[in-house]
Amino acid sequence: MGKINLWEMLEMWKKECKFVELSYEVSPETPHWSGFPAMSVAMPFDYSAGFRVHEFTLVSQYGTHVDAPLHFVPGTRGLHEITAEEMILPLCVVDISKKVAENVDYAATEQDIRDWESQYGQIPENAFVALRSDWSKRSDMDNYDAEGNKHYPGWALDALEFLVEQRNVAAVGHETSDTDAAADSVKHGYICETYILEQGCYQIELMRNLSEVPPVGSVIFCGFPKAKDASGFTARCIAVCSKD
Repeated sequence: MGKINLWEMLEMWKKECKFVELSYEVSPETPHWSGFPAMSVAMPFDYSAGFRVHEFTLVSQYGTHVDAPLHFVPGTRGLHEITAEEMILPLCVVDISKKVAENVDYAATEQDIRDWESQYGQIPENAFVALRSDWSKRSDMDNYDAEGNKHYPGWALDALEFLVEQRNVAAVGHETSDTDAAADSVKHGYICETYILEQGCYQIELMRNLSEVPPVGSVIFCGFPKAKDASGFTARCIAVCSKD
């Protein structure tokens, strides 16, 4: 068997596939968890010095970002320990947007995953499973009620347990700023986020444009710095999928 010609494969991808941006731009206006301050930007050097340099001040989990297991679980993997192979994965998109339109507090269940598989086939090992809620299309992503409580969707614990223990996924992602639905986290804390990170998986939060990606058949590229002992960082993620 001859060697695989990756250049030819890349040209084929560029001709026959679309590249979907799954990340927000990084700016002071970027959506982020309400407990974090907006980033600030300074310019310590400009063209009068011969070159332009920006200085960014922001928390590591800002905008579209990756959470390493170390984010919640002491003594576990930081970003520098996530391998290159883990950053390019088969992408499965589970759509719960209709249920969320009826109930903003909806949490995706194991049954939602099983229903998805009955239509699209079994989720492969080491996949990235993204939860499409269309929440990123909203301007009020925290969705506070009159009492100041947040309302947005998320995962249910049984769904994540099924994905990890029965399907051996590598990572998960969602459009909201938390793994747990907001109303659920008030009741029981961040049990879903704790669970997925305890299993050694990583996750991407505040994703967008999942409505432009098919449920099955695409590949996700997750880019973030190899920051030593970092619990997370702003990320850029891209899906490659068929134009059809």
